[in-house]
Amino acid sequence: MTQIIIYVLFTVLVLIVAKRYLDKKEHPKALFYLFFAEMWERFSFYGMRALLTLYLIKDYYSHLENNEEVAYGIYAAYGALVYLTPLIGGYLADKFIGYRKSIMYGGILMALGHFFMAFPTDFFFYGALGLLIMGNGFFKPNISTLVGSLYEEGDIKRDGGFTIFYMGINLGAMIAPLFCGYLGETYGWHWGFGAAGIGMLAGLVVFWKGITANVLGDKGLQPAEYVHKKIGGLSIANFIYTLGFIAVPVFAYLIILDTQSDVLGNVLSIVGGLVLLYVFYMVYDYKVNQKDNQSGDRLIAIMILAVFCTIFWACFEQAGSSITVWVDKCVNLVGMNASQTNAINPGYIVLLAIPFSWMWTKLGAINKNPNTPMKFALGIFQLGLGFLIFASTAHFIGENGKVPFLFVFLGYFLITTGELFLSPIGLSKVTELAPKKIAAFMMGVWFLSSTFAHYISGIIAKLTTSDNQDLQGNWLSDLSNWFMGNPDTSNEAIATLLQYNSVYAQIGFVTIFIAIFVIIISPFIKKLMHGIH
Repeated sequence: MTQIIIYVLFTVLVLIVAKRYLDKKEHPKALFYLFFAEMWERFSFYGMRALLTLYLIKDYYSHLENNEEVAYGIYAAYGALVYLTPLIGGYLADKFIGYRKSIMYGGILMALGHFFMAFPTDFFFYGALGLLIMGNGFFKPNISTLVGSLYEEGDIKRDGGFTIFYMGINLGAMIAPLFCGYLGETYGWHWGFGAAGIGMLAGLVVFWKGITANVLGDKGLQPAEYVHKKIGGLSIANFIYTLGFIAVPVFAYLIILDTQSDVLGNVLSIVGGLVLLYVFYMVYDYKVNQKDNQSGDRLIAIMILAVFCTIFWACFEQAGSSITVWVDKCVNLVGMNASQTNAINPGYIVLLAIPFSWMWTKLGAINKNPNTPMKFALGIFQLGLGFLIFASTAHFIGENGKVPFLFVFLGYFLITTGELFLSPIGLSKVTELAPKKIAAFMMGVWFLSSTFAHYISGIIAKLTTSDNQDLQGNWLSDLSNWFMGNPDTSNEAIATLLQYNSVYAQIGFVTIFIAIFVIIISPFIKKLMHGIH
């Protein structure tokens, strides 16, 4: 109970600081409402995320011999589909129902999903995943796009505003593992999942209060031409809501099928190909039909940045899967359980978001702000260093085969600073680079990069469950073994640790090489952005 009180007091303190900062810097009043709503939505999402893998391994699929591999697969499939549906939700919001209705509807579906997780049956478990997947599609891209609509193009406060918004995301993401992880592993998994649902309801209440207080003005309303249109006797909005509910069991069944075969990989390949073709068509339309080379080039820039974003998140998302299990098995934990360590990364963001926002604003004022491709490169480089710190624990193995907790904090620190160089900046630039009439759709395309990232992250995580023969006998594995000091693997506990560490070392070196490549091509990407920094 003492832990919970501390978490609540810290949350209140951060909210007070954020509110005063926003007022002082004259950001739009609506930003705080969106900040607060997104905070509670992320509380629900990350509360469930922190518990899911461990719950599957230790409880739901504890009877399976390969339960770790199955858990990684379900986590990856869920994560991939969660970030696939924003493509749909973004398009429907842009075209038919507006951002406000999409956000409210998505939040309701997600709240139901979290409450479903509180019941230990297949129907409720997979139904919960389906509800969360569909709900996130309507919520996630549209609240980010709504934040972007608060700023005029070229406003130097834009990056700072998105960084503050990002702090709200991560305040919720930090508190959730601490709170839900404590409830889940102390009183029962389903108590933790239920607490996540209450967080989602709180986010909906805050967003609705912002609407009634009219802080959004005319932002996010349903397009006027569709307000009174009907399909089959239903308003266009209610028709879309109905289709959303119908889609829930489809997504649930996809996850079930993916535990038996690589169905999701095939689906994602088809979806990715179709989306790529459509984006190429839009590039052609802008460049050839509309004679708007600038918009076409900017769309190309978004897609290139999305590729590097995919690489970043594919590695980063080991946090909710293999890193959590690595911590549970191989780290001497002090004062936290394994699920609660998911709070370290967002905790750093909460502490660093305002300093980073201040830094970007100050550097922008004196024309010293690094351009977006350079920020991406530096972000990926720091990610690589963070994984190398995890891998370096091979030099500090204790007699019990476990490593010091300190290295978890050190590795996450660099991964977090890398995230702050890339993620909020990416969100900001999509809203700035995308033509206004397809802004939410392109935000959905941006989140699609996370779909592929989660799928790839599952493949990477599964590499930690075997002896990694496929990763041996090449120059990269030799480099990684040298980095780890070629430790003795005759001890079973040490051998288990090294299954994880060897993968993390190779992630570290590969991402550093990619970061150098991004630096080399950054002038080309910058040219495609046509003056947007």
